[in-house]
Amino acid sequence: MISETVIIGGGVIGLAIAIELKLRGTNVTVLCRDFQAAATHAAAGMLAPDAENIPNGAMRSLCWRSRALYPDWTRKLEELTGLNTGYRACGILAPVFEEAGGQGGRGAGEQRSRGESLSSSSPSSPAYWLNKEAIHQYQPGLGAEVVGGWWYPEDAQVDNKALAHVLRTAAESVGVELKDGITVEGFLQQQGQVLGVQTNAGIIRAAHYVLASGAWSNELLPLPVLPRKGQMLSVRIPEVSPELPLKRVLFGQDIYIVPRRDRLVIGATSEDVGFIPNNTPEGIQKLLQAAIRLYPQLKHYPIQEFWWGFRPTTPDELPILGTSHCQNLTFATGHYRNGILLAPVTAALIADLILEQKSDPLLADFHYSRFQSQSSTSTLMLTHSANFSNGHHSAISPLPTQDSPLIIAGKTFQSRLMTGTGKYRSIEEMQQSVAASDCQIVTVAVRRVQTKAPGHEGLAEALDWTKIWMLPNTAGCQTAEEAIRVARLGREMAKLLGQEDNNFVKLEVIPDLKYLLPDPIGTLQAAEQLVKEGFAVLPYINADPMLAKRLEEVGCATVMPLASPIGSGQGLKTTANIQIIIENAGVPVVVDAGIGSPSEAAQAMELGADALLINSAIALSPNPAAMARAMNLAAVAGRLAYLAGRMPIKDYASPSSPLTGTITS
Repeated sequence: MISETVIIGGGVIGLAIAIELKLRGTNVTVLCRDFQAAATHAAAGMLAPDAENIPNGAMRSLCWRSRALYPDWTRKLEELTGLNTGYRACGILAPVFEEAGGQGGRGAGEQRSRGESLSSSSPSSPAYWLNKEAIHQYQPGLGAEVVGGWWYPEDAQVDNKALAHVLRTAAESVGVELKDGITVEGFLQQQGQVLGVQTNAGIIRAAHYVLASGAWSNELLPLPVLPRKGQMLSVRIPEVSPELPLKRVLFGQDIYIVPRRDRLVIGATSEDVGFIPNNTPEGIQKLLQAAIRLYPQLKHYPIQEFWWGFRPTTPDELPILGTSHCQNLTFATGHYRNGILLAPVTAALIADLILEQKSDPLLADFHYSRFQSQSSTSTLMLTHSANFSNGHHSAISPLPTQDSPLIIAGKTFQSRLMTGTGKYRSIEEMQQSVAASDCQIVTVAVRRVQTKAPGHEGLAEALDWTKIWMLPNTAGCQTAEEAIRVARLGREMAKLLGQEDNNFVKLEVIPDLKYLLPDPIGTLQAAEQLVKEGFAVLPYINADPMLAKRLEEVGCATVMPLASPIGSGQGLKTTANIQIIIENAGVPVVVDAGIGSPSEAAQAMELGADALLINSAIALSPNPAAMARAMNLAAVAGRLAYLAGRMPIKDYASPSSPLTGTITS
């Protein structure tokens, strides 16, 4: 029997949706790679939209709605299973230190100056201020540096591990088919429909599919969902009851402490390290220092357990919910810190959407198109999804080292090599080289296409723009005004080729005709204007760290420092400055111009560059397609080397086979 709905992901979100769909009469199958790896198991179970000071707007509304559903939702699960979820409407206390500024800037100093006893953005979700005397009386044992705090009576908690067990048991009891140890490798798509999912157990088909695989969602589709590692620990409450027991959930500065029956749960770090596992001394030390400062007596409690997990985060830290580029695929992922809190409302909204085609107005704020519009996303998803022939996987095997994708202006790319379209001896060589490079971004000189310059006739028809993202560039522009005008033409050109939402531009302002060095002042002026007009600006610059930072501050999507002059093939002549740019950048750094060989490409990636743009070294090679492939491999090798980390450099030799412990005569 083909299941009506297949849910990819067996965490709290996937199981909650599965139970809701099944209770409404739908056959459901849940595919789970590793039930214990779900972020649910690594959470603390706080239901804390007020304590976390989630900003006003759709996210706060969504969180409040879900928190309000929790009593009935957990009661229903407990009736189905006879098990306890550990749900408690306990309220949460958020102590503040004088210098901390409090939660969301509502610090002790501000509160004293206002002289208020109650602050609330909603009458239904009040927040009470407690001064120093009151908070220490309300919760004895707080650190001496605590000068006040907020009491959020509507916030609550649930035992995350108990909830995970209850959800799984409830799913089994209502007849959801749970398949553990199933790794989904890709979607089979055709004409806007998912035909099935390829797994390690073969192809699994359904009428509808839900992507709820959390931090691993990006392994299947290029959604901007990345893992954010969180380390946690627990300490055991001594059998002899302490004189000042912790009665409240404490939500402090970069720390929280959650009391359970026999232990205190302490969390959590927030680390952008990909899927690197395990606890670290640094992470645990930070947690313990902050926790002891907040509640000093726990320094005497025995440590019980350490663990970690991967929160699924998006660039705006909001979930991705609702319809997708395929009619029968629904997204429910990217819940970041609030997966447990949002489980009830996500289940209800997704079930309404799938079964009744009823889209709650709130869903519009969480649609994936806020990162990339449907036409481009469909293209990227189709190229990133596995391609299959007769059921056999034909995609390149995944790399052994986990890496995050390249994200530029909210768009996700798997390749870190960009190529150009100029200087080739023929259109055919250009086509072969682009294909061999496996690139997803290709630069196009707008002026040369518009004027049908030699080598650019028929360029628009030469490449498949449903698979390649066009990066129009302003090559040949000598002033800021000229570059702005050509950028606008480039946007229109992309629309004519079917990329309606393409707002990318590679900004070049080059008045120097001998050395082709970019004009920093003109580049900055043009960038400021183009950002105001909604362009995603990728500026080509000399390797100037100060200019790079200024361009980032005005809103550029990347910075693109040159390695050496355009077309010179001199390699990395600006290494020191590029390293500084990489260290200081908050946007992707793309090394552009001057790379002459694959070894130089690898070296640039080893520095930590996010991507490369290479044209001349490929186009001017006697065998451009072979060189394009070599540059692709070099970019991959350099990236892997950067992620792996090189060995220390020593002033002396160190034998590969140690001499100690050898047999002697």
